[in-house]
Amino acid sequence: RVQNLLLAVAGLSVPVLLLAKPYFLSRSHASGHHDEEHHGEEEHGMGEIIIHQAIETIEFVLGMVSNTASYLRLWALSLAHSELATVFWEKAMLTTLKVNFFATFIGF
Repeated sequence: RVQNLLLAVAGLSVPVLLLAKPYFLSRSHASGHHDEEHHGEEEHGMGEIIIHQAIETIEFVLGMVSNTASYLRLWALSLAHSELATVFWEKAMLTTLKVNFFATFIGF
C-alpha cells in the first residue's frame, strides 16, 4: 500500500518537474518581473526553456531508475552471499565435522 502511494507520487512528480519551471518563467515574463541577477543574460525562447527542462527531467528519471537498479544489485549480491555462506557451511563444515573432528580441526 505504501509502495503504491510512493510510486504514484513519483509518477505524478514527472509532469510537475517537466512543466513547473516553464510555467513560472512564462508567468514571470508575462508580468514583466525580472530578477536583477539576470540583467546581463539574453532572453531565452519558451521552446528552448521547455527543451532544457525536458532534458533535465529525463536525466532525473534516468538517475532514479539507475539508483534503484544499483540498490537491487546490492540486495541480490547480499542474498547470493548469504546463500553461498549457508551452502558452504552445510557442505564443507558440517559434513567434515561428522567424519572426524580432529581432521577437521587440522584442515580448517
